[in-house]
Amino acid sequence: MFVGAGTITNVVAVLVGSGLGMLIGHRLPARVRSTVTTALGLVTLLIAADAAADVVAPELVDAVGTAAPTLVVLGSLVLGGIAGSLLKLEARLERFGGWMQARLSQHTLRRPRPGTPALGAGETRERFIEGFVLSSLVFCSGPLTILGSINEGLGRGADQLLLKSMLDGFAALAFAASFGMGVMLSALSVALIQGVLTGVGVILGDALPDPHLFALTATGGLVLIGVAVRLLDLKPIPVVDLLPALIFAPVLTQIAVAVH
Repeated sequence: MFVGAGTITNVVAVLVGSGLGMLIGHRLPARVRSTVTTALGLVTLLIAADAAADVVAPELVDAVGTAAPTLVVLGSLVLGGIAGSLLKLEARLERFGGWMQARLSQHTLRRPRPGTPALGAGETRERFIEGFVLSSLVFCSGPLTILGSINEGLGRGADQLLLKSMLDGFAALAFAASFGMGVMLSALSVALIQGVLTGVGVILGDALPDPHLFALTATGGLVLIGVAVRLLDLKPIPVVDLLPALIFAPVLTQIAVAVH
């Protein structure tokens, strides 16, 4: 299988899943769609917790010491959050989603489906942007995104991305039933981010040590917990602003390794 096949499969799965979700969405009551979104939040929380547990991975602890892994993740989130806030990443992503929504057919977005009440333009726009942002985060900030894309770039196969494609396909169906066409647009995010990460894997080869990768995955797990909190409607955490933490994680790990 050629390099990049995993990402292509993932993009197709999101497109097919979201398309099916839009077809059956009008047949699901709002209460059912809300329950499905809550279930996705709980599953996202489970996946996030599993990834965050890499903060105690033996390879990372041996490389930096027992206390340093938590400090590395904390420092990554703080520095990443500061950088993301200054760059206004969440606001920019929301504006991009709004811009894309405006370019699509307003008739398609605003025309009520049979048996459903008509949505106002503001409500439709909000649902579109929320669907695009949340689904992009869920599909692109998880551990399988990072590990799967980099491993495919390293020539270790696309098994992880193929598994992720199945999960994302079902998630896209549920998301699109609740949020509509914005979820389908997140396929662009999947193609861009996983394509870049796969390219990073090709460039890095075996240069990225296991401790650095575990720190990066643990940090991504905590970011994903923020996504779960948003899906569960507990607090509107600006998760996109935290994404630069994934860049700081291996850098701080290298500093901790040098000090240790």
